[in-house]
Amino acid sequence: MASMSTSATRISSASQPHPDSSGARHINARDGQIAPGEIAIGVVIGRASEYFDFFVYAIASVLVFPSVFFPFEGRLEGTLYAFAIFALAFVARPFGTVAFMAIQRRFSREVKLTLALFVLGASTAGMAFLPTYAHLGTASIVLLALLRIGQGIALGGSWDGLPSLLALSAPQHRRGWYAMLGQLGAPVGFIVAAGLFSYLLSTLSSLDFIEWGWRYPFYVAFAINVVALFARLRLVSTSEYSRLLDERELEPTNVIEMTRSQGRNLIIGALAALASYALFHLVTVFPLSWIALYSLRSISDFLMVQMAGAALAILGIIASGVIADRFGRRTTLGSLAFLIALFSASVPTLLNSGELGQDLFILLGFGLLGLSYGQAAGAVTANFPAKYRYTGAALTSDLAWLAGAGFAPLVALGLSAHFGLAYVSLYLLSGAAGSLAALSLNRALEIRD
Repeated sequence: MASMSTSATRISSASQPHPDSSGARHINARDGQIAPGEIAIGVVIGRASEYFDFFVYAIASVLVFPSVFFPFEGRLEGTLYAFAIFALAFVARPFGTVAFMAIQRRFSREVKLTLALFVLGASTAGMAFLPTYAHLGTASIVLLALLRIGQGIALGGSWDGLPSLLALSAPQHRRGWYAMLGQLGAPVGFIVAAGLFSYLLSTLSSLDFIEWGWRYPFYVAFAINVVALFARLRLVSTSEYSRLLDERELEPTNVIEMTRSQGRNLIIGALAALASYALFHLVTVFPLSWIALYSLRSISDFLMVQMAGAALAILGIIASGVIADRFGRRTTLGSLAFLIALFSASVPTLLNSGELGQDLFILLGFGLLGLSYGQAAGAVTANFPAKYRYTGAALTSDLAWLAGAGFAPLVALGLSAHFGLAYVSLYLLSGAAGSLAALSLNRALEIRD
């Protein structure tokens, strides 16, 4: 923290004005220095709100959308269609990043963030008001897909550079600890979303839940987005935040230029965390769909088990910070990819072993996810020169989600339904192998260079 404070004071108050120094910044500008702890709070709040939106849609894709938007298909086919629309956000996300980077260069990061979160909130709230297939026919599916694309574009556009700034501002020997803080948003968002759906399922009749109850979490998501917007703008709109970003050269760069110059780092960065991102949906969305389709268990009770697993993931994420600072972030990520590969062999046995086996799968899976996911973001983004790190970190994250998680529920459910759970094991194993290969290639290139 002291090193960050010293570096920040080296910036002269007479430095040239930046385009971002006007407009929204003065609404909430405050002088004084920003500690890494403040940045960490901004990261956690921002990510938790985004993940809440994410999981509200994901859970609804299993419990609601097959019957509400695809009643003309069987339950399995309807869920697969819902998962196909689910994947659209991950396809759209990189395009959102590119488009909103241009908006930031033209106007300011406050304008970009406000617009992105407005689009995210409008897309999420719009789903709460969507007419069902029974009322609007195929047009309701088209609108759902468009709103899902809007969510993806907005998520790409909401990149604020806080994780990169946090990593660069953290003490050298605490980089792993500070890197894991932003990852806490995922299990926190899941717990809130799953808890809300579990409560609705346990208190409403099935008819009431399908008729109107499922819409309530989308209203809540919109309200949380508003709170998160002001919390993030309170930090982003400070002149000190702008000075820190300028000093670290964390500004948007031309995407074409960056891709030509840093294409290798983009690919390695996207694949390095493949195991973690694949596991992410194989313990959250996929098992929920499998239980809903092939088990007589109470969905509300199963969500409670998943919430307990998410609590374990929080502990795992925190532990990952300590482990990574002791042994290195890339070593930690590689070791966990190996453990995920071993865990992949247990998928058929545990999910076919009744409630005890299913609960064990969830708890073990979430525990591994926490340890791995805690260091999954930006493990190799240090490869990017300072000039490209802001845009490179954003696109690396987008591509990692697309390659590892975007189609995971669709692929896993399709494989398990048509060929058996053993193929889900192979799918997860391929993600672990991809991570290990990317990390090995990264190490070899570092040695060569």
